[in-house]
Amino acid sequence: MSRAPVIARRELSGYFFSPIAYVAMGLFLLACGAAFWSDFVPGQPVEMRHLFDWMVWILVGVVPILGMGLLAQEWASGTIETLMTAPVKETDVVLGKFLGSLAFFMALLTPTFLYVVLLKIYGHPDLGPIVSGYLGIILVGALYFAVVLFCSSMTRSQVVAAALSAFILALVTIVPYYVVGQASLPAFWRKVFDQAVYRRYADFSKGVIDTGNIVFFVAVTAVFLFATVKAMESRRWK
Repeated sequence: MSRAPVIARRELSGYFFSPIAYVAMGLFLLACGAAFWSDFVPGQPVEMRHLFDWMVWILVGVVPILGMGLLAQEWASGTIETLMTAPVKETDVVLGKFLGSLAFFMALLTPTFLYVVLLKIYGHPDLGPIVSGYLGIILVGALYFAVVLFCSSMTRSQVVAAALSAFILALVTIVPYYVVGQASLPAFWRKVFDQAVYRRYADFSKGVIDTGNIVFFVAVTAVFLFATVKAMESRRWK
């Protein structure tokens, strides 16, 4: 019987007792509020596209803070030994940690539903792009947490885990966005860099749900989760 749901509940409850999580939540909501303010302007289209675009950049900094201790803290405190001596597989631990952090991320998004209410009160928004935008940002969040979980499995230092994951997330999100904008970039490399996170996500923020983009996020997330399981297996037998 899988122990992942039990670990996920434990992880989720742990977030609500973590001051770091509340700091990250506050920073995220403040940044989102500032981004939404640029959408909530008389005469502008009634949409949240600008906010969704900014969320991708904001999460590059916020998710590493939220997820840096997922496994690094367990290694540093020694509680991982107690956890792993229980009848629990590495896959259960990784999935439990991942699902718990993803559940907290979805709770983090809940206050932003207020923006949808405001748009409904003061305008007539098209809910299609809003729904697809939330779907896209959840997929992005899942991928980001999978990356951070992998980095957290590689070290006992939460700071190192946060720095390494922020670097990787910037490498697959921010860097390709700016590189593609270079006019001197050859067509081949432009096409390669155009397959990165932001371009894949941009379709969701426009209201386009492409199966290929969903497969991309699910597949890359699965790859990082698989790598995390293998990293834990290798450290367990050292």
